[in-house]
Amino acid sequence: MKKLLNKEVISYLFWGVMTTVVSWGSYAIFSVLLNHLFSDDLLITISNILSWICAVAFAFVTNKVWVFGSKSWKLSVWWPELVKFILARLLTGVFEMVAVPLAHKIGLDFTVMGIKGMGAKIIISVVVVILNYVFSKFLVFDRKKNN
Repeated sequence: MKKLLNKEVISYLFWGVMTTVVSWGSYAIFSVLLNHLFSDDLLITISNILSWICAVAFAFVTNKVWVFGSKSWKLSVWWPELVKFILARLLTGVFEMVAVPLAHKIGLDFTVMGIKGMGAKIIISVVVVILNYVFSKFLVFDRKKNN
């Protein structure tokens, strides 16, 4: 069990880093592309929402296949997993949508690589990764039931 947990945690952290890269990278891309269309606050919020969607799509597949080893692609298995995964990510997504602009407003507003709000994004992302692991492990992917 200890080996499995360690392997699972390492895999989760690796794919979590990759998901974070997708999230931060898409945030930066959207932030640059939409920079002249919106005020700073709206730009940060819209870029954050779009980056969240990209990251959730990537994370479902990587968590299902490589982290929690849910091997079945039967509709009766993956559909409930997807619904629970999206609901859990919506919960942490709402937290992130509120927390990133709030963190930006209360002073965690430093710019990273010229991207406005990226400091707040980084800090809140750490909290979100921890919450997402707990939800995925205990609520979404049930290895005993789905293999």
